[in-house]
Amino acid sequence: MKPASVRGRARPATGDGGPRPGCSGLQSWKSGGTMRAVAGDVVGIFCLVSLAAALDFEYHHAEELEAYLKRIRTMYPSFTHLHSIGRSVEGRDLWVLVLGRFPTHHKIGIPEFKYVANMHGDETVGREILLHLIDFLVTSYRRDPVITRLLNNTRIHIMPTMNPDGFEATKVPDCYYTRGRYNKNGEDLNRNFPDAFENNNASIQPETRAVMNWIKNETFVLSANLHGGALVASYTFDNGNSVTGSLKGYSRSPDDDVFIHLAKTYSFNHASMYKGTGCDNRQTFPDGITNGYSWYQLEGGMQDYNYVWGQCFEITLELSCCKYPPAEQLEKFWRDNKVALIEYIKQVHLGVKGQVTDKNGNPVPNAIVEAEGRPHICPYRTNEQGEYFLLLLPGTYVINATVPGFKSMLKTVEIPDTTGNFSALKLDFSFSEVSSRPRAASCPKAPLYQELERASAAVKPTLHILVLMTVMLIIFK
Repeated sequence: MKPASVRGRARPATGDGGPRPGCSGLQSWKSGGTMRAVAGDVVGIFCLVSLAAALDFEYHHAEELEAYLKRIRTMYPSFTHLHSIGRSVEGRDLWVLVLGRFPTHHKIGIPEFKYVANMHGDETVGREILLHLIDFLVTSYRRDPVITRLLNNTRIHIMPTMNPDGFEATKVPDCYYTRGRYNKNGEDLNRNFPDAFENNNASIQPETRAVMNWIKNETFVLSANLHGGALVASYTFDNGNSVTGSLKGYSRSPDDDVFIHLAKTYSFNHASMYKGTGCDNRQTFPDGITNGYSWYQLEGGMQDYNYVWGQCFEITLELSCCKYPPAEQLEKFWRDNKVALIEYIKQVHLGVKGQVTDKNGNPVPNAIVEAEGRPHICPYRTNEQGEYFLLLLPGTYVINATVPGFKSMLKTVEIPDTTGNFSALKLDFSFSEVSSRPRAASCPKAPLYQELERASAAVKPTLHILVLMTVMLIIFK
């Protein structure tokens, strides 16, 4: 599937003739240069949205960032929700703003998407463009039809900074390196997650633990984490071994084709990333993308953790050659990335989704639902509502649903390109023999691919899939 390239598209119309949402029932608009406030459901309250929400192209420190997010939540209460998923080492909140038709809770059939920025405190562009993304989304909702459909059919989580302590510790901006990269304990948060290939013995930091719990408690389907220091979209796996092909310099996941598509979607819709020129003449990235391992091996990274243990496809977006560029460049960075940020979110609607139910129509959690030929080392399971989401490119697939102790159900499905419809293809499974909830199962936070490599060391490559199935049976017995 070729990613839709909309480079050069004009910004969707957001003229002043329509009502602005989120003002407690009030409508405000400009007419003849005069701001008029018309009382709606609540008489006597006036709302000056444009003035209150103005966001400049400057760097926003912790207090300013928090104030801005709280102001957005106050002004747009019907479709935003602000919460902290935890605190940093120095006690700063890790704020997440949620946007969508049902911002406070998961709604069956609506996929969860997230952007995370600034996990390296001195890589700052992502932090600021996510604030401008928020501004764009809230001011376009119910005014621009594409953004309206996107928010009505997607629950979007935005974390502008995962490492607020590192950002505040960066006193002198630098293009290459500062101690602000690390958290207050001197730990690199993108080397701090459990690793699927080797035991990294990481001391899990408060910021990392908060994100791990967040991933566990939501049904995230698609994600990106925003970095700086290069210009490329990097995808799973970051680490690898012989099972994933690392001996050939490339660590391939079972969903490699989808990851390539996701990376190209961002790159091709970015102002210049697609050119692949990188930041100097020494390194180029064809089409502006790279397999993480092919670029450099990374142990304990967040994108591999999302994919293996979170059932969430995540890529890493390197957005600037200079890690902490001057503030006067921020507006150009926003313009360069705006279309790509929106087009990437739409990809959460790729593939197939549905529910697994029992004979009484009740949801079946912990059922395994996978596409044949794409076995995950931690099998993808249904959530508490019996839902599953599988990101797949258009094509013909056999979807296998398994409730432990019962015969699997296989359904062949032709998946179209569904991103333009803002909904993946729906495919439900009903198990007439099942009347009780399966026992909860979890995948151990252990180097599973290392165990798989050992188990398959003496086995012919053609039998690797059989060995993988055996290992999974051992894990989930």
